[in-house]
Amino acid sequence: MLEKFERYPLMFGPTPIEHLPRLTKHLGGEVDIYAKRDDCNSGLAFGGNKIRKLEYIVPDAIASNADTLVTIGGVQSNHTRQVAAVAAKLGMKCRLVQESWVPFEDAVYDRVGNILMSRVMGAEIELVDEGFDIGIRESWERALDDVRARGGKPYPIPAGASVHKFGGLGYVGFAEEVREQEAALGFAFDYIVVCTVTGSTHAGMLVGFARDGRAQRVIGIDASGTPDQTRAQVLEIAQHTAELVELGLPIADDDLVLKEEYAYPAYGIPSAETNEAIRLCARSEGMMTDPVYEGKSMQGLIDLVRIGFFPAGAKVLYAHLGGVPAINAYSYVYRNG
Repeated sequence: MLEKFERYPLMFGPTPIEHLPRLTKHLGGEVDIYAKRDDCNSGLAFGGNKIRKLEYIVPDAIASNADTLVTIGGVQSNHTRQVAAVAAKLGMKCRLVQESWVPFEDAVYDRVGNILMSRVMGAEIELVDEGFDIGIRESWERALDDVRARGGKPYPIPAGASVHKFGGLGYVGFAEEVREQEAALGFAFDYIVVCTVTGSTHAGMLVGFARDGRAQRVIGIDASGTPDQTRAQVLEIAQHTAELVELGLPIADDDLVLKEEYAYPAYGIPSAETNEAIRLCARSEGMMTDPVYEGKSMQGLIDLVRIGFFPAGAKVLYAHLGGVPAINAYSYVYRNG
């Protein structure tokens, strides 16, 4: 589905699929759990899911003759860190707007983890005291204007690279990659579990797996705390992406499965259950997840197994999207492990 689109290689190659036998056993053994390790997808500042998306966005940025990538996220945004890394790799400048999306107070929150790496990579960072919203932000538009006013040529990348025209393509590619790996494994996954916030990761998967009838088997775990807005954005991106890749099938509202129960107490704030999931995953498999995204999707996966959402014998693929560097900003929470 992606043959006609130019791709700039930023990943090591197809990401591995790993069986999680100890987690599977801990949860009763009736549901077989695997992880696709997009957290290990690149050498660019620890990689993550935005690298996969940016492979299809970078060619457009280069073709535009831009000299500065301009994007936005929270203070501990994984996305902004990955954009900073890609800008460094391309020899471009990088302007990051980092808003106060997470109501979390820690003495080092704005000095460690993702934002530290972005600073080391030379990004120009503007801290803005504005709350969480997945939509287009005025602060980002002002940053674009400021780059232009200083004689630069900015290339706009919205939050999460999501509402970009090519934002969904990377995770269409994820689905195609999984199908190739399934052929080698000798079985197909019954469900795919993914964290959902700005939407294009889930949307791309929705389109990619719709091709073989598994759209409704992509189980989104909302971590935004604004599920109505997130649902609408995922659906809009998915429908646009389906048209772009000439899927030939409609993407309807009931194709989108979004579990809303795990985002509490707020975006970026881990619950006790999130922390339990992070510790269980780390102590059973040595696989780290973060308190903002993957901890909550792992919490959702664990709970869905425990309540019998997945039938016995199901093979479930957990999409690990990265984001672990942010855990450093929550050091007090995990000071005793």
